[in-house]
Amino acid sequence: MEALNVSFVPSPHIPATPAKVIRRSQFLHFHLSSIPSSFVQSYDRNKSSSKILTALSSSVSTETLDPTEPALETDSQQETFDWYAQWYPVMPVCDLDKRVPHAKKVIGLDVVVWWDRNESEWKVFDDTCPHRLAPLSEGRIDQWGRLQCVYHGWCFNGSGDCKFIPQAPPDGPPVHTFKKACVAAYPTTVQNDIVWFWPNSSPEYKDILSSKKPPYIAELDDPSYIKTMGNREFPFGYEILIENLVDPAHVPYAHFKLLPGPPAKNRVKLDREGGAPIDITINKLDIEGFHASRFGGITNFMAPCVYKSAFSLPSKKGNEPQRRGLLLFFCVPVGPGKSRLIYTFPRNFGVWLDRIMPRWVFHLSQNRILDSDLYLLHLEERKIMEVGATNWQKACFVPTKSDAQVVAFRRWLKTYSGGQINWGGKFSGALPPTPPKEQLMDRYRSHVVNCSSCSLAYKSLNALEVALQVISFGSIGVVAATKQNAMSAAARTSLVLMTVLCFAASRWLAHFIYKNFHFHDYDHALL
Repeated sequence: MEALNVSFVPSPHIPATPAKVIRRSQFLHFHLSSIPSSFVQSYDRNKSSSKILTALSSSVSTETLDPTEPALETDSQQETFDWYAQWYPVMPVCDLDKRVPHAKKVIGLDVVVWWDRNESEWKVFDDTCPHRLAPLSEGRIDQWGRLQCVYHGWCFNGSGDCKFIPQAPPDGPPVHTFKKACVAAYPTTVQNDIVWFWPNSSPEYKDILSSKKPPYIAELDDPSYIKTMGNREFPFGYEILIENLVDPAHVPYAHFKLLPGPPAKNRVKLDREGGAPIDITINKLDIEGFHASRFGGITNFMAPCVYKSAFSLPSKKGNEPQRRGLLLFFCVPVGPGKSRLIYTFPRNFGVWLDRIMPRWVFHLSQNRILDSDLYLLHLEERKIMEVGATNWQKACFVPTKSDAQVVAFRRWLKTYSGGQINWGGKFSGALPPTPPKEQLMDRYRSHVVNCSSCSLAYKSLNALEVALQVISFGSIGVVAATKQNAMSAAARTSLVLMTVLCFAASRWLAHFIYKNFHFHDYDHALL
């Protein structure tokens, strides 16, 4: 480790990353299409002229640091990150149905998300009816646009006030006006087509939006950018999710054969998968997150949820605007051993593909990539918990600069939050048990039910499968019931052929549905 004792001091210039890493970092954004060779070559040309500055900045602490860890700013070391004084993304608006309430868990809190048509706003409440603590997410939106508890019919308006208790006599005391009859309503806003909420319902935070807003991404509101969104639930924690997303070095190995390989020209291939050294420099780390230089550009971790990486490509024609894009990951802590990812990759080029293809088609390939390292990350988290999350720096050996962002995140977590999330005392710290692999990697529960596009496709494809089976059995029934001399040999042969084709198509479709909407294993050893 001592050999790299000045590798991660702030530097304004950075050598280019090998093309393999660039391809992986863009995989969801380009929907698995190949990256233009000019993009890769432009980084190769920069590589020879790049260098790392090793002089320590005067603003950096002189505290002895692990050589792969970024330096911390001296005025931030005593701060503590308040996990319950932040904005958290809940879900993309495109995946929320206004007709029904939605149950979600964020930062350990059970919440219900619902559309208040009286105020034309999304609301986030505590998912607990004050009457008998039944989940409001199992209720409905009544004819007056109120959130109704399905257990006893109590109704609440968009402010959380109880407006109706069916069991209360009309001429009796107005018990529905009592404070204990109200539901905790969290500050909520929609920004960049994502519902965000503030996890503290105290009156002092009622107008928190006027003083502190969620991280704003201008490109998501730019009409010249396409911005297809997706979401996925994971059976591993927020810490592992962030580690994985900021780590480019795992790509050619954990996602082998799922992404196109980089061009071999002017590059020595060290192994079959194409791994190579990666230069990453951490420029700043404080309580707000960190900034890093990678791929010749800047990446930001905006604590606690947003990881952003910007890139640009040369224009195809001189009079065209520069082609730009972002990689955006919204990482949501759900509970110990559970996390949620909302992702979108806005770009101002190649927009026609997203406009003609439904989201679910892109999600098929994206989920295949997300699944390819899901199981190993689930097991990795358990090994980390065995040694203790706060001992990560001692247990893990990270001697290369490719791990710079992973180390930076763990350093941020250790410095400002004691090495782990503060769950407010709601959890004991134990992880949930590991279910069978098929259940652990079930796409239906982790994605399909939460995605409006995939859910509709799933229902449609199942209906098509049933229709093909009906046609198949119906055709064979017609052939069997028709007298031989009442139908020509050609017609009989055609019906039999149609029966076979429809049945075969229904079987293929059933396999396709299971493999893409339920479970698709990924065996690394046999690739």
